[in-house]
Amino acid sequence: MSVLIDDPIWPAHGRLWAHLVSDSSLDELHAFARTNGLPPRSFDRDHYDVPEEALPRLIAAGAEHVGGKELVRRLVASGLRVTARERRG
Repeated sequence: MSVLIDDPIWPAHGRLWAHLVSDSSLDELHAFARTNGLPPRSFDRDHYDVPEEALPRLIAAGAEHVGGKELVRRLVASGLRVTARERRG
């Protein structure tokens, strides 16, 4: 059971953003996010959007830093991935 974070490569709102996911449960993900002060509004169906400057703090708190492909691979394997089709409705 791990909380994973990828590289901040997604631009939005004048910043770069990373994704924070769990490879086992949304409960684990939400608990980690709450403990580390991430606002509920940053949750997007299967991940939290995390600003670049939060990475060192979240990694120090136990998030495993992985590449984007590894993050998606492990999210899919967990069964928690929300597909583009599911997002559309």
